[in-house]
Amino acid sequence: MRYSFVFLAVLFAFTAAQQKSYDGYQVVTITVDDPQKMDLLFQWQDHGIDFWDSINALGRPVRVMIPPHLKEEFPVFLAENGIPYELSIPNVETVFAQERRVQMERRARAMMNRRLTGRSTADFSYYWQPDEISDYMRQLAADYPNLITVENAGDSYEGREILVVRISNTNFDGTKPKIFIDAGIHAREWIAPMAAVYLIHELVSHSYEHADFLECDWIIIPIANPDGYQFSHDVNRMWRKTRSINTGSTCIGTDPNRNYRYRWGFAGVSTNPCSDIFMGPAPHSEREVQVVSSELTREAAGVRLYLSFHSFGDWLIYPWGYDRIYHPNYEQLDEVGGLASDAIYNAHGRRYTVGNSAILLYPAAGASDDYAAAEHHIDLSYTVELTGGGSTGFDLPPHMIIPVSGEIFTGLRAYARYIADNYS
Repeated sequence: MRYSFVFLAVLFAFTAAQQKSYDGYQVVTITVDDPQKMDLLFQWQDHGIDFWDSINALGRPVRVMIPPHLKEEFPVFLAENGIPYELSIPNVETVFAQERRVQMERRARAMMNRRLTGRSTADFSYYWQPDEISDYMRQLAADYPNLITVENAGDSYEGREILVVRISNTNFDGTKPKIFIDAGIHAREWIAPMAAVYLIHELVSHSYEHADFLECDWIIIPIANPDGYQFSHDVNRMWRKTRSINTGSTCIGTDPNRNYRYRWGFAGVSTNPCSDIFMGPAPHSEREVQVVSSELTREAAGVRLYLSFHSFGDWLIYPWGYDRIYHPNYEQLDEVGGLASDAIYNAHGRRYTVGNSAILLYPAAGASDDYAAAEHHIDLSYTVELTGGGSTGFDLPPHMIIPVSGEIFTGLRAYARYIADNYS
């Protein structure tokens, strides 16, 4: 046991040395509900201001990370424009260091347990890495071959597999409506893949408890951007994009949720490769977007509900996102989203807000929900923004993985019941 602690200490020191330091970065919480001020704030993204929460028209608090070189200039801007703020995290690095420590300890314990049992197990006490997700998916497929299939939908830019999981108790015989989910397209949003893994675990390992879910067939991509996700674990906790090389620039990656071709580049994007919302050199330039698009095209004829898991926080938002206009099916989108939101609130006391993404938040073109709705005519298409980390960091502390995943699982039950009742 003593040697285990020594090993963990050495491992933690090595891991910390590899990580980008956020020493001197601060997080402030602001409140704004004026569209003109929202537009002014949005322009700061290209200057290094990082919005941890979505800028929104409801006056809900927004956490903003300020790099050291803007610690004086940005608060002056806020004051001059009458935008109230308060300091939430004095030094971001202290928060991330604690997160790394917990991650390392719990992952080491899980790895030891797996070596002892010789099996991949579902330990939701920490955020998994891509190889752990892949191993567990394949373990489930081996254990429950009549319920789940797992295949490589394609490789990422750096050659990692992007798995697609199919769950059906009737072997996708065409008699049931389909629900398509992708998660983790934004690398740093760690709760999104974990919520997808939790969903798969529950549907497969406890299928006898969830017969109502299996009135639909499920296609799930649990981690759509494995390169970026791994990089956010190993090197830069706040990495959001893919890891593709941009010709003519030293900056890496594209925001894959600005890279879908429907209304690509229309609004809410950057043409700067160094920006976190860089739209890419061309629509569908990113291998990860191509893989998700290919799977959605393959399944689209029977897909009645599309969901993309993100964080955060507590939104069920729908098209159109490229501009502040409603999708023709907005009434049904409101109704069905409301069913899921009510189910979560009634069971857990957390309220997810339902509405048009560009009106509630801000226009952002090239997103997957717009693409699914426009090109594949999936009338029920949503981005699910899961619960965020509050003052504890970007994502929730890992002991909240199960509660938050359980909450959205409740919402998914309401979605599935509606789809089964209305499209079977």
